[in-house]
Amino acid sequence: MKLIKEDISFNDLEVIKEATKGSDGRMYIKGPFLQAEKQNKNGRIYPQYVMDKAVESYKQEYINQSRALGELNHPAEPVVNPERAAIMTQELTKDGIYYVGKAKVLSTPMGKIVENLLNDGVKIGVSSRGLGSLKQRGTFNEVQEDFMLTTAADVVFDPSAQSSFVEGVYEQAEWICESGAFHRIDIEEARKSLLQANKNELNKVKLEIFERFLKNL
Repeated sequence: MKLIKEDISFNDLEVIKEATKGSDGRMYIKGPFLQAEKQNKNGRIYPQYVMDKAVESYKQEYINQSRALGELNHPAEPVVNPERAAIMTQELTKDGIYYVGKAKVLSTPMGKIVENLLNDGVKIGVSSRGLGSLKQRGTFNEVQEDFMLTTAADVVFDPSAQSSFVEGVYEQAEWICESGAFHRIDIEEARKSLLQANKNELNKVKLEIFERFLKNL
């Protein structure tokens, strides 16, 4: 499966402060985190039923378990590093072809950075992460039924640059899920190794590729 990432622009988000007794109030980010049916700026379309299924699973496994974390800046891996957690998505509500999300800014070191930047008027964006297969259909790629949402929202400050980084570095990568953990397989690297090997080395190279794969499990 491919690592798939989508960005939400700065102007689509709302920053909310909810006052609580004895505090200055917690900060939240609210806006359309996810979009289905309509072709996005990355040239992908998520069929509604594919997005609905992925969101429902994400709600059950992450939001309802209070572990729907998002990082500060967008990593090029499908899973969250808790040490970089900045926000936690608490709601994903369907609104037509969109899913409107609400995320709490955490009191972690990364969350405090986000909170202070927002207090100083810095605009942010959010970016989702997921894994799935893509199928070319004319001028766009259709996300297939195996799509799974792994992060509803990361905090980003330059969504277009983040998108270029992720797609540039990982466009040849495939990911597999084994016993609940995700592992990266570099298909292009393996292909080059096989093409460059002579007849006498081919079996040895195949064995090395297989052994690298097993070490990543």
